[in-house]
Amino acid sequence: VQLVESGGGLVQAGGSLRLSCATSGFAFDDYVIGWFRQAPGKEREFVAAITRGGGSTKYTDSVKGRFTISRDNAKNTVYLQMNSLKPEDTAVYYCAQGHLYSDYERGYDNWGQGTQVTVSS
Repeated sequence: VQLVESGGGLVQAGGSLRLSCATSGFAFDDYVIGWFRQAPGKEREFVAAITRGGGSTKYTDSVKGRFTISRDNAKNTVYLQMNSLKPEDTAVYYCAQGHLYSDYERGYDNWGQGTQVTVSS
């Protein structure tokens, strides 16, 4: 099982980034995929999740209306479109393969290595 994040970088406040999570080694459309993030000195937190078919999504309150999670089952890839970025969005962002449609890490079994997102003020 592999999950590889990409698309992070440095952006000014108000800007946008699109993260990708490319996966391999498992039946992609059988699993929930989630995005989490970890800011310096803080615990990793839930950001967004999408169901197997992509019909349902959920977000943590702080990103609702700004971030959009989507998936392309033909490409085995999940995306996180991040708009109106704020300095408090600065973190390492991780995607994860989940057996539960959950906000909690225990619902997820395999993780990527993360991609850094830095938002300057």
